[in-house]
Amino acid sequence: MPDASRRNEQSRRAILDAALGLLAGTGYAKLTIEAIAARAGVGKQTIYRWWPGKGAVILDALAENATAVTLPDTGDIEADLREVVRATVAEFADPRQSATTRALTAETLADDALGDQVRDRLLRPQLVAVRDRLDKAQRAGQIRDGADLDHAVELIFGPIFHRWLLRTGPLTRRYADGLVDHVLAALR
Repeated sequence: MPDASRRNEQSRRAILDAALGLLAGTGYAKLTIEAIAARAGVGKQTIYRWWPGKGAVILDALAENATAVTLPDTGDIEADLREVVRATVAEFADPRQSATTRALTAETLADDALGDQVRDRLLRPQLVAVRDRLDKAQRAGQIRDGADLDHAVELIFGPIFHRWLLRTGPLTRRYADGLVDHVLAALR
């Protein structure tokens, strides 16, 4: 990877802004390095000097523009999980966001380094936040002692990803609520 300290911050920001703007306008499938370079006012060689491809550019743009992961904490784990799972399901059900996520997921299957970065920079902060909230609920007696919270996080998000990836059913609010009911039944 090239030395990040040699990057021109103004050009870097222009590239990331251009990538997000084009992503919103054309979608991931039609997004090209050439279009990003033209919109950012840089040469495509500049982009390739700093990133190996469009997946890495989009990852940086999404990671940099992601807000800090904060979960609701009303003191009621059921209400808090419903809010988080409903929002997650709605995100996966949104056609525009789903198309980007699907394309980036496909790229991670062929690029281990990109997969590691997506996991560590986008996914892991969310999973850790949910696990921390479950831990607090466990300490408050809302989840049984001894429940494996790492497994619980996978029980929450694994089925959503499976349903989305394989298109085995609709991603609805009813589905989200049913999932929360099942997960909490296992944890209590």
